[in-house]
Amino acid sequence: MSGYRFYQRTKGVFHDHPHITKLLVVLSVSGGGVAAFSDTRPFQTGYADAAHDIKKKKVVVLGTGWAGTSFLKSLKDPGYEVHVVSPRNYFAFTPLLPSVTNGTVEARSIVEPIRSIVRKKKFDVHFKEAECHKIDTQNKKVYCQSTQDNNLGGSEEFTVDYDYLVIAMGARANTFNTPGVVEHAHFLKEVEDAQRIRRTVIDCFERASLPTISEEEKKRILHFVVVGGGPTGVEFAAELHDFVNEDLAKLYPSLKQHVQITLLEAGDHILNMFDKRITEFAEEKFSRDGIHVKTGSMVVKVTDKEISTKERSSGQTVAIPFGMVVWSTGIGTRPVIMDFMKQIGQTNRRVLATDEWLRVEGCDSIYALGDCATINQRRVMEDIAAIFSKADKNDSNTLKVDDFKEVINDISERYPQVQIHLKKKQLKNFFQLLKHSDDDDELNIEKFKSALSEVDSQMKNLPATAQVASQQGAYLADCFNRMDICEKYPEGPIRFRGTGRHRFHPFRYKHLGQFAPLGGEQTAAQLPGDWVSIGHSTQWLWYSVYASKLVSWRTRMLVISDWGRRFIFGRDSSRI
Repeated sequence: MSGYRFYQRTKGVFHDHPHITKLLVVLSVSGGGVAAFSDTRPFQTGYADAAHDIKKKKVVVLGTGWAGTSFLKSLKDPGYEVHVVSPRNYFAFTPLLPSVTNGTVEARSIVEPIRSIVRKKKFDVHFKEAECHKIDTQNKKVYCQSTQDNNLGGSEEFTVDYDYLVIAMGARANTFNTPGVVEHAHFLKEVEDAQRIRRTVIDCFERASLPTISEEEKKRILHFVVVGGGPTGVEFAAELHDFVNEDLAKLYPSLKQHVQITLLEAGDHILNMFDKRITEFAEEKFSRDGIHVKTGSMVVKVTDKEISTKERSSGQTVAIPFGMVVWSTGIGTRPVIMDFMKQIGQTNRRVLATDEWLRVEGCDSIYALGDCATINQRRVMEDIAAIFSKADKNDSNTLKVDDFKEVINDISERYPQVQIHLKKKQLKNFFQLLKHSDDDDELNIEKFKSALSEVDSQMKNLPATAQVASQQGAYLADCFNRMDICEKYPEGPIRFRGTGRHRFHPFRYKHLGQFAPLGGEQTAAQLPGDWVSIGHSTQWLWYSVYASKLVSWRTRMLVISDWGRRFIFGRDSSRI
């Protein structure tokens, strides 16, 4: 199928637009790249003499993932002295990690050295390849340890003081404390993980081809188990299926009959965060391709040769032999973040809690973004009396709906769940919500509470995705760029508790859609506006969007050439 194939729920029909795909590819690769990470320029060291006389605020950034790199790219104010601490000296385009596992894309094609990314800045950015193991909020210091090999002279420890601290350390794989997972399973969080998986797949085929291996043992060695039916697990299973059938089957023809791929999911469906139409299509396609999808299967133990699952339908525990297992079941908190949370009194939380301005709750001058943090959205009912009081300027204890005109925009901006509730109720604005709750134009505090009683039920945590982290990094950098201006001229919503306004508008995530590659040059996409696209044309949209969002023009060219090489010569099956 060619063209751009969309399904629109309101009309219930598919539309093919053969020219839109080509246009999107051109626009995304050319124009989209400008909005994403652009190429680097020679390092600039020239400063005006006046700049040296001004004491610069010291900003320490922990991490070089999506959030940290987006912050560094967007920071422009030369009034900061920036120090970056990370155990890896590069930024990795993680959405393409599944493609690295089978050689569709080379690992070096999706990474860009962090020093190259920040070289264009008009101020110094100091990078240290090390890992932060302690945060001291009282003395405003972070304690770090180098990550180089011991044969280079040992692990060096040092401290870095800060005026502002930006925590963007990401997360680790969540094992749910399942026995044996850390020892025997592969993860898919880092570039090294993808390379390790690639080597293991080749090792499985090479071992199964030895003359001393029995038929039963060949079946075990060539049984690949993927735990987790989310986007990463589904994409890896699809990529592995293509690798086996399009490339390895030609090189190991006698082993193809023994290969089996099993996808385990504890829930009722795979891709449960996507539209139901995508979920059904993915399950049907995997069934046709021979990928065994087992839903309602919770992993309880992993050994070196077997993975044990508890089946929800029967309650029985089943042992499944495997040659390789890949664990992709969500994210967990890093130890240093857990220690920091204990230090600041957030022991009852899963990740760091921040306010809508990405400030860590209970801390001064510390921000957290990306997978290591979540926004603790304030509830309307917590401030209900203050909101009512702010509108009741005459202290009459009763309000007309029109009295809210001065605070309505601030309410909607401060509490985004209000807009979600209005949309769900099919109401145009806040006034309709108040009138909808009572025929009388006058409201007392109890009627006001009643009108907003269901609003907080619409609160949702943001997903732990690269898209969220990137937008948070750009938002925080914009706040830092305008720190002095907004100190004098605040632009955010009214503080219903206290006086005045907040300095900045709170962070608001804008969802731009999500993809689910399903193998066989077919991809599913869920885009804003209730659009769902499935098929070969969506795969080309996926190519264009991902190419446009890569780190630099260098990585774009490398990845595009990798895709072309795969189309012409196939995937490389060497163990390197």
